[in-house]
Amino acid sequence: MQTITPDVHGVAVVLLIVVALFLFTRDKLPLESSSLAVIIVLTAGFHLFPYEADGVPVNPAQFLRGFGNEALITIGLLIVIGKALETTGALQAVASFAGNQWLKRPKAALLIMLVAVFVMSAFVNDTPIVVLMIPILVGIALRTKLPASGFMLPMGLATIMGGMCTTIGTSTNLLVVGITRDLGVADIAMFDITPPALLVGSVGLVFVWLVVPRLLKDRAMPMTDTHRRLFDARLTVREDGFAAGKTLKEVLDKTQHEMRVTQIRRGESLILAKLPSVMLQAGDRLRVTDTAENLKRFETLIGARLYDGADGAEDVESEKARAESNQQLAEIVITGDSPLHHRTLADVSLGSSFNLTPLAVHRARVPGEREAAEPESIRLRAGDVVLVQGTSAALDAAKSNSKMLIVDGTTDLPRAHRAKRALMVLVLVVGAAALGLLPISVSALIGVGMMIALGCLSWRDVGRSLPIPVIMLIVASLAMGKALVATGMAEYLAAGFVGAAGDFPTPVILSAFILIMAVLTNVVSNNAAAVIGTPIAIAAAQQLGVDPLPFVLAVLFGANMSFATPFGYQTNLLILSTGGYRFVDFLKAGIPLILILWIGFSIVLPLWYGI
Repeated sequence: MQTITPDVHGVAVVLLIVVALFLFTRDKLPLESSSLAVIIVLTAGFHLFPYEADGVPVNPAQFLRGFGNEALITIGLLIVIGKALETTGALQAVASFAGNQWLKRPKAALLIMLVAVFVMSAFVNDTPIVVLMIPILVGIALRTKLPASGFMLPMGLATIMGGMCTTIGTSTNLLVVGITRDLGVADIAMFDITPPALLVGSVGLVFVWLVVPRLLKDRAMPMTDTHRRLFDARLTVREDGFAAGKTLKEVLDKTQHEMRVTQIRRGESLILAKLPSVMLQAGDRLRVTDTAENLKRFETLIGARLYDGADGAEDVESEKARAESNQQLAEIVITGDSPLHHRTLADVSLGSSFNLTPLAVHRARVPGEREAAEPESIRLRAGDVVLVQGTSAALDAAKSNSKMLIVDGTTDLPRAHRAKRALMVLVLVVGAAALGLLPISVSALIGVGMMIALGCLSWRDVGRSLPIPVIMLIVASLAMGKALVATGMAEYLAAGFVGAAGDFPTPVILSAFILIMAVLTNVVSNNAAAVIGTPIAIAAAQQLGVDPLPFVLAVLFGANMSFATPFGYQTNLLILSTGGYRFVDFLKAGIPLILILWIGFSIVLPLWYGI
């Protein structure tokens, strides 16, 4: 075997990848910003410090070709199609059927639901499926008096597993297949990965059905029981309220010391010491963390106003909204395409747009993360929840907006008369690709055109459904993968891995690849892990003199095992907030599931491909 020696460019690329993977885990730094930084460093670096591979100069422009990558375009098109299915409620009938069986046969109904989402996620993006199922499952929990925590996380796990079954099931699959084709290794058809995925996935599905609910503690249903969800809120002392001119001790006495004030702010920047003798003035802002019910009670008791972003004209609108009858509390779950995503409440006018008054924020925090000082300064991310108040009419109007996920456990997602059209387009897209009549990129493009022509989507919906962070992450990951291959570092890392494996049998080395990818995907983005791991896996297989395809699938399946952390996959964040789960719940359910799938694929892949 030829000895491969790393050079300065190769080492620099590896260091950049390490730094990039670290940045991708930092929530305070927008994913699109860190991805752009990676692309800039690669293009500028190879331009300022030219590099030749086998006597051929490496063109820095190749790191920008990811924007036109067929896999990326296909991912974007399928996301748009998934959004059409979500907005038209095309999958509502399937989900509702599973829900209607719950009162009769809860155990069988759980299995029906798991199988349904497993099958659907093989052809549709996971996010619209989870968004559809959340209010249905909360409603089931209300009617049956069963804890939603017993079936919401299993639903999410089944959705992720189902995405492994076809090449269009997840963006990760499409990227791995695209890279494999670009490197001339194999052209993987839509259902080529289905047999091993079904064999192992069915075992995982049984585990999720029978065992996972037993591993989970009964959690409160935060979407319907706001008594247990703690919100970060701001109480502003009113001039005519009880608290104005009173000491902090007198105010706390008024609440029988149930209200716990964590901070007192006066003016723009003054923070007062929380001394019992501190005299409160009109306009002072008290930082309080409590349940929705208690926050509303404190607002009345001390004569304050819960945070509503009310400044100037919006203050008038908020007071009008409060004066109306039929006021209700509701919770808005932040999703990736929500108008609140990556924005603060101070940046968004919920009053003028939806006639809703924001009251408080519940943060889906990383363990150890510090709290923001003011609700309006919290930059909202997927999984966070905003407590709002408004009339039933305003809430119904907001629910009909496809960008706002409002869950109260009593209302199903709205149905649209174009749902059948959207479902028909999906069948045509998948059918054309599955039968080999059209490449998935072409059939998906035609599908988007049909969705627009049939009125299932507007151009505004198309633009808003494309996730910029995901696009930038994929382009940056593709660029890093190209740099690994161009500098020879993919071969070098593969040689090091093969050398470290020593005389272990090839199936053991394959198994190690699956486990490494499974661990990595729960820490960083699954797309980044897959794109970086694929060329290394291919190089390792070539050095071992075996078929690279099972090693490619080892990366594909391993990178999809994002079960063990709520931050491993975007749907996990939604389930974290809406199901009332804690970090440890994902560990309890996810780690055993990863081990089961790891062992399963470690046995099935070598047998299936004869290595």
